[in-house]
Amino acid sequence: MGVDVLVAGAGIGGLTTALALHRAGIRVRLVEAAAELRPIGVGINLLPHAVEELTALGLGDALARVAVPTAEMAHFDRHGNRIWSEPRGLAQGHLRPQYSLHRGELQALLHEAVRDRLGADAVRTGTALDGFEENADGLRVILRSTVTGARTTERAEALIGADGLHSRVRALLHPGEQRLPLWNGVRMWRGTVRAEPFLGGRTMAIVGSNATAKLVVYPISRRAEERGEALLNWVCEVRVAEGGPVEGAAWNRTGRLDDVLAHYADWKLDRLGLDVPAMLAGTEEILEYPMADRDPLESWGRGRVTLLGDAAHPMYPIGSNGGSQAVLDARALARALTSAASVPSALRAYESERAPLTGALVRAMREMPADRLLQAVAERAPDGFERVEDVLTAEELASIDAAYRRTSGPGDAGAGPSRGPH
Repeated sequence: MGVDVLVAGAGIGGLTTALALHRAGIRVRLVEAAAELRPIGVGINLLPHAVEELTALGLGDALARVAVPTAEMAHFDRHGNRIWSEPRGLAQGHLRPQYSLHRGELQALLHEAVRDRLGADAVRTGTALDGFEENADGLRVILRSTVTGARTTERAEALIGADGLHSRVRALLHPGEQRLPLWNGVRMWRGTVRAEPFLGGRTMAIVGSNATAKLVVYPISRRAEERGEALLNWVCEVRVAEGGPVEGAAWNRTGRLDDVLAHYADWKLDRLGLDVPAMLAGTEEILEYPMADRDPLESWGRGRVTLLGDAAHPMYPIGSNGGSQAVLDARALARALTSAASVPSALRAYESERAPLTGALVRAMREMPADRLLQAVAERAPDGFERVEDVLTAEELASIDAAYRRTSGPGDAGAGPSRGPH
């Protein structure tokens, strides 16, 4: 099918979609509201099934040069006592690693590949999507310069909204939807900091419970690892409110050290080799945002328009799923557009494949089953423990594994189990 596709949004989902469509022989171009693509953000995890797809897109070697292959995920109580752990990626038997890396570095890697393969003008920055109209011949897409405000009109045969949590394309497709994202009451602070490696240098550690205070920390730089150092991504989660619709859910809002440090001032975890107050204080830039998502949609798009990634299924960062599911969306979309008889039928086939899977993940993450058990440990053994078997039953320990199978499902049949937070 000779299709001309316009993708709104040049984040991880949009850029991967461009590469997947180009590989399938489909013409594609992107518009991005930001004036330039800069390496912003913090850490991200890519589960093995997403790494498999990016490798198929020719990015395996580039990923291996910059990302840390995570070897283990482990839960600890507030005092650093090990509750539960499991191997990750290759150590778990997958054909591909689980990778941890800087989100900005991943976006830059994808952008470079798009420029190399599609041309330097494939991504038009400083250009926002204002609207679209569909007729028998295709789409009339209205674009606006975010610099001058000037509007232009372009033709396309398909429009993919990959424009994130506050998607303009989603708002146009679903005008009756709640405008604001839905917050669960957990405040998140995030940052990256150079530090000494801990627990062998390839462990993702989850400490405490977000009912009071929780820490997730893992290394994200292969280059730092090769120097004998670590670039750590850390996430602090604290439940501070009941939640509900929330204003200001921006991923790059600046946070204050004093606000987060108030919850972690005495967190010196000698058993893990982590001085949390020092780690927080040594962070140059702290980001703050609510843990938010949106209700799953019964249908994503209509006609020649659909959604992808966070625009389609924003979800809590509990199962390493945000970026990974966007990558799988891109693969499914390219496959549908190369096999269906028409653009609308291709987009509906894509949605029929992906919407039930991602909707189930959104709902599963809202239940936070693993966090409930972590909180049970904090309540039953507030001063720590010697043996976790004295705190949790065998059935409860087994249920942690089951919880991650639900909140980090493989995304498609045959991918195997892939589990992990953030």
